[in-house]
Amino acid sequence: MNKRIIKVIALLLVLQSIIVGNSFSQNQRFKNLATTPPMGWNSWNWFGKHDINEQLVREVIDAMVSTGLRDAGYRYMVIDGGWRDTKLGPNGELLCHPVKFPNGIKPLADYAHERGLKIGLHTVPGTHDCAGDPVGGYGYEEVHIAQFVDWGIDFIKLDRCQYNNEEGWTEELIHDLYTKWSELIQETGRDIIFNISAYEFREWNPEISHMSRTTYDISAKVTGGANFIDETPVDNFLSVMTIAEQNNEVAEYARTGYWNDPDMMVTGEQGLTLEEQKAHFALWCIMSSPLFLGNDPRNMTSEERGIILNETAIAINQAPGGQGTRIQQKGDTEIWAKRMCDGKTAVLLLNRKPDAKVSISFDLKDIGVSGKARIHDIYAEKELGIFYGKFSGQVSPRSGLFILVE
Repeated sequence: MNKRIIKVIALLLVLQSIIVGNSFSQNQRFKNLATTPPMGWNSWNWFGKHDINEQLVREVIDAMVSTGLRDAGYRYMVIDGGWRDTKLGPNGELLCHPVKFPNGIKPLADYAHERGLKIGLHTVPGTHDCAGDPVGGYGYEEVHIAQFVDWGIDFIKLDRCQYNNEEGWTEELIHDLYTKWSELIQETGRDIIFNISAYEFREWNPEISHMSRTTYDISAKVTGGANFIDETPVDNFLSVMTIAEQNNEVAEYARTGYWNDPDMMVTGEQGLTLEEQKAHFALWCIMSSPLFLGNDPRNMTSEERGIILNETAIAINQAPGGQGTRIQQKGDTEIWAKRMCDGKTAVLLLNRKPDAKVSISFDLKDIGVSGKARIHDIYAEKELGIFYGKFSGQVSPRSGLFILVE
């Protein structure tokens, strides 16, 4: 091969590397800060807008450390609505509520960071927040993001509340504002998880965020109580199962770096029975959902701690791979499964009946297992034995049997 040909080949290889590099940098719009689904706590489901304050935030931070939540992986401490004043400052800057947060956010961020936690804030991209206060970021995006960086914020939940003009929200405006926030956040150079909250999934969400809401809000303590199924739906507040079904419809988009967000969890005394809480947590783990508690970590029962601190369940949620899905539905019984990279499969046998125990069965080949399999009961923390070809389990009313198949 002569030198001329060698030079041409070398030049082509250089050009190819530049093209591939540019293509990669354009697709990789920001740092991958969510290799696995983020975990943490959010104030809204339990405390809402009116009951949150800086002393309570400090107490929850302390509780997340003392109860083992931090060490289990719940690292993001997110303050939802209620931390802002009812107006912006003279230059469009955000102001903290003078009574509930008199010392501002930065001391709380420092307090969280000193204890091995990260901190997040709820904010809005329109003109007004969800209660109608004129504190939106529209036209002040650079100002607000600069404040968040200065305060040491690690997580931003951008909630599409109100945009008060003649047209209101349009799909074009939603896309443009969320894209603008995403780009400005990345330009800061600070590691900030960007959480889109816009009440439904859009195909561009994975390209500009680390996690995004796929549904309206879950029914919770703050809205009058959680519901497992929609027997008595409240406005746009959805039951656990309605949210799981809607989140399941976009499972194909979840991947390393981006996760579908079916909203915060409603474990604790928010309206669900203990069995319903176990099924709820199992669903969120199988769906590779961001695990954000919506409880009061200062006051948890031993049963609640047993659910949300279950090491095997959390490991399933954090296991590499995509989002688990519903693989079977027959009347009031369902089977959900998540295949993991280590060859194991998490399975939830779910009974939606309110008053009858049922037997639920599945063929092992339906989850890719040929021959025998060892099956482990995740909540009971015991081996169920070796099974060939098929597995059947008795499932209590409004409950689930959460198993790991190896």
